[in-house]
Amino acid sequence: MNMRLMVVAATVLSSSSVLAQTAAEHIVLGDKEHEAMNAVAAMQHYQAAVRADANSAEALWRAANAAVDLGEFDAPRQDSLYRLGEHYARRAVQADPKNSMAHFALAKAIGRRALSLGPRDRVKYAGEVRKEAMEALSLDSTNAGALHVMGLWHANIMRLSGFTRFLAKNLLGGKTFGEANWNDAARYLERAAAIEPSRILHRVDLAQIYADRGEKAKAREQFQNALRMKHTDYNDKWYQQQAEKGLKELD
Repeated sequence: MNMRLMVVAATVLSSSSVLAQTAAEHIVLGDKEHEAMNAVAAMQHYQAAVRADANSAEALWRAANAAVDLGEFDAPRQDSLYRLGEHYARRAVQADPKNSMAHFALAKAIGRRALSLGPRDRVKYAGEVRKEAMEALSLDSTNAGALHVMGLWHANIMRLSGFTRFLAKNLLGGKTFGEANWNDAARYLERAAAIEPSRILHRVDLAQIYADRGEKAKAREQFQNALRMKHTDYNDKWYQQQAEKGLKELD
């Protein structure tokens, strides 16, 4: 881990506040904090689990997801947290290549980082995002997170300018970009929402895809659904703000 990642890890993890416990025990405690939407505390326990067992894929992919979730709306630390999430996710895949959640965590970390970059830079990461998400789905076809990533993969490529997509397909070796389409974008997100109906983010991103396709009635329904739902994830308050903004833009 480079010095920058070490600083972020040290900031998130306060070793003096985490008791010496087994990796499994820290994972259980981290999951409880995650369910309570205490993202920092959850991250502390997942990192402590990694410290207790450096080859625990379960601890590593959870730490990866927690880092990415913390970074999504934390602009000052976003890049460092995304890089930390990617670091943990790559270790998770190495520790257990047959773990669907490890591959999803890597796809999520790379994908989130790519979205923070310019359109042409996103192209460089898109191939690996798709590869990891599809590997996750090959191991578990009901992995809602990986389905979500694939839905956004299709949508975000379709949102690129025609010129950027041309460069990606013909000059940058991104031949799979030609497979991107709005129908699959919606299909993957619809499947994710069906598997995890209580996840606000599924509804918000599905609504945005419907809006991009000009299906305003469907978009409005999903945005409204998102606003009525209870918070279950740390970032849900911000996702609902996105839903409110999306509704206004439909008018």
